[in-house]
Amino acid sequence: MSTRLDHRNPLVFDTHELGRRPGALQRLSRTVDAPGPPAVLGIDGVIGVPEGKPVELDLRLESVMEGVLVTGTARASAEGECVRCLEPLRLDVAADFQEMFSYPEADERGRAAEPADGDEDEDVLYLEDGMFDLEPVLRDAVVLALPMQPVCREDCAGLCSECGINLNDNPDHHHDAVDIRWAALQGLAETVQDGEKDNMGGAEAGVDEKQEK
Repeated sequence: MSTRLDHRNPLVFDTHELGRRPGALQRLSRTVDAPGPPAVLGIDGVIGVPEGKPVELDLRLESVMEGVLVTGTARASAEGECVRCLEPLRLDVAADFQEMFSYPEADERGRAAEPADGDEDEDVLYLEDGMFDLEPVLRDAVVLALPMQPVCREDCAGLCSECGINLNDNPDHHHDAVDIRWAALQGLAETVQDGEKDNMGGAEAGVDEKQEK
């Protein structure tokens, strides 16, 4: 089977050195650049590892009967926006993962056979010519390790709901609260006062007219 994987891709790993003897172990460390769209390491519009930023990988490869079990940790710096105060933020993320890359089926001549249409399980990842692509596993692990609602700090006060000022910079900021239970009465009182003024104005005009006569 001709491989579709490019060995020059830093997220593609070769297991030929590991071998197929069950129990064989290999440890690898590699720093790669975070991929860009569509394989973004993060939550679009919320937080993520910017494209091209370094991602440190520590991997443990173990040969088992079914294939190669890959266990590892990815470390990177994620960037986003605080959901409370909307200020930029940066946080360190460590994502742990474990995935099995299975050996493909082999025909009677010992060559890997292509799976028939509809027979391949989408949840199963396969080795291709002894290589595996870590990108989908890495992407899922980093996304799960990131906060869905990132904050710049746990006690972030956020923004004023009335004027939008940053309350972290102005902790004493406040607006005089108006009790909504009295708001209607206050409006009614202002209307009555305005009516009384109009009546008084009409009365004064009548007095002036009588005086002129």
